[in-house]
Amino acid sequence: MGVVIAFESGSEKHKASLDNLVQLTAADMARVNDFILEKAQSHVELIPELAGHLINSGGKRIRPMLTVAAARMCGYAGLHHLKLAMSVEFMHTATLLHDDVVDESDIRRGKQAARVIWGNQASVLVGDYLLGQAFKMMVETGNLECLRILSDAACTIAEGEVLQLSVSQDTTTTEDSYLKVVGAKTAALFQAAAKVGAVIAARPRNEQEALESYGRNLGIAFQLVDDALDYSGKQAELGKAIGDDFRERKITLPVVLSFRRGAEKERNFWKRVMEKGEQTADDFTYATKLMEKHGALADTIDRARHYGSIACDALAIFPDSEWKEALTEAVAFCISRAH
Repeated sequence: MGVVIAFESGSEKHKASLDNLVQLTAADMARVNDFILEKAQSHVELIPELAGHLINSGGKRIRPMLTVAAARMCGYAGLHHLKLAMSVEFMHTATLLHDDVVDESDIRRGKQAARVIWGNQASVLVGDYLLGQAFKMMVETGNLECLRILSDAACTIAEGEVLQLSVSQDTTTTEDSYLKVVGAKTAALFQAAAKVGAVIAARPRNEQEALESYGRNLGIAFQLVDDALDYSGKQAELGKAIGDDFRERKITLPVVLSFRRGAEKERNFWKRVMEKGEQTADDFTYATKLMEKHGALADTIDRARHYGSIACDALAIFPDSEWKEALTEAVAFCISRAH
């Protein structure tokens, strides 16, 4: 039951690849990576050891690339965008460390989660250290507005984590409630990462808001695709584990749609596996069959396409450039996950 999507915007088909974005940002991202390695250091040996475990685990670093690309598209020629990009990546890394503790996850990016190796306390504290380093770098830019935007994002992400706890394992969760979680927990950092690129370039408010909209809607689309992939054969083709959300009893959009559209017997199934945590070896297969029956995965992807279209439309005010094209292709990539 693979989910393979080709993103279309209007009559144009964009190659589902990050290649252009990676190539255009390569020089800047090399310097960002140097910052990351430098600022992850500490005389406390456990900090660089634990942080390096996750930092070097192969993440695509889409969020800091958005900061770099947005700044360059807006004509910025300085260096402060590199510090902002590093701050964004450290914020993201910190949330991953914290998430794995909250979710009791054992695997992250195909490797043992840091909490499994070093314990929950160390993971939380190193996450806090990385957040501190992120804010130090923001201050070094001397841009109060960028500091405000990223500080707001940090608060919103934390609120999203708490909000997720309130809907966790609750089969009565509505689509609107779940999208609030996604908007806070995932989209907020995408939104801030893109917007600060325009702010550091001192662009007018309409351009700042356009990149804010681009990042937010890209972030929502990104998470919705992740929701679908966790129940999809496509995830297995990519060499990633499937069913983690199911085993952790996370109420994601495919579950919300399947529960709402199901008969009483099917709803009782979802209550048993999600609310009571009574799962058997065959339950995941049955869950995917219910999702297929009710079109939950296809509709989740359709929602992602919708938000992806909004993200692309937000870029319309910018003149055509290789940067704009790369940012548009990033939307296609996030929806299709072609590689």
